[in-house]
Amino acid sequence: MIISASRRTDIPTYYSDWFMQRIKEGYVLARNPMNAHQVSRISLNPEVVDGIVFWTKNPLPMLDKLPLLKDYMYYFQFTLNGYEQDVEAGVPPKDKFIVPGFQRLSDMLGPERVIWRYDPILLNNNKYTFNYHVQRFAELAKQLAPYTKQCTISFLDMYAKTERNMQGLAVQPWSLEQMDAMAKALAEIAHSYGLELATCAEGIELEKYGIKHAHCIDGGLFEKLLGCPLKVGKDKNQRHECGCAESVDIGAYNTCRNGCRYCYANFNNAMVQKNRQQHHPGSALLLGKIGAEDKITERKMHSCMDRQQGLFA
Repeated sequence: MIISASRRTDIPTYYSDWFMQRIKEGYVLARNPMNAHQVSRISLNPEVVDGIVFWTKNPLPMLDKLPLLKDYMYYFQFTLNGYEQDVEAGVPPKDKFIVPGFQRLSDMLGPERVIWRYDPILLNNNKYTFNYHVQRFAELAKQLAPYTKQCTISFLDMYAKTERNMQGLAVQPWSLEQMDAMAKALAEIAHSYGLELATCAEGIELEKYGIKHAHCIDGGLFEKLLGCPLKVGKDKNQRHECGCAESVDIGAYNTCRNGCRYCYANFNNAMVQKNRQQHHPGSALLLGKIGAEDKITERKMHSCMDRQQGLFA
């Protein structure tokens, strides 16, 4: 199986000690987001974990621990936007810390295993205008192009909790014409630096600009990295537009301290701060401990590798 670590929180930034302890012990516990008392016991044995996808905005706390993952194949979905701390309060200054962190991570793993995300793109009239994004994207592309092969973009979706968290930012809804124009401008920049551009879970068709639909949990990339075919299907638990392969997410909502005001994984900052006190690095759960009412079920884990034939046979 493929492990997602994690769409729900930034494990490399805030929970890398916990994650490495789970690797050492060979399993992790994860609560069902829809029923907190349903807990899955998920094996992290390299024999059944075909790959790990890390999602992060700042891998620096994890870099010195990467040698502990020598028995695993993995890559990073690395979000590096043009926002400042009025939008991403917990993310350190980009040019001073995050861009060098991206470059260092790529030097360790190679550019195929560090995928740049410039998403979600939001518009307002105060600072983050159309022209601002084009200019900032160009600045970042110049710095990151030697260290990655692909950039993934998306346009901000307005959820109820996202609207609450973004009050005061004067965010404007996207029109189809604006999305088309932005995609065209960013594609021209990306392609000038030899970068592929893809969209994440977007219904709009942009192939005329050489923009593909992304597979953030990418079975094809893992096949290439592993040198072996994978029998893995589309993740049916994601949105229709999502192209991700099946994976098991080991994170928890309302635990990320990046403070991104567009985030769908946090309800509000007060809940995040409360949950922060419930994290124990030695616990098998990311958040809290097992209680009397919890029911633990062993997740059936198996490798999806097709060892009967080699990918390059």
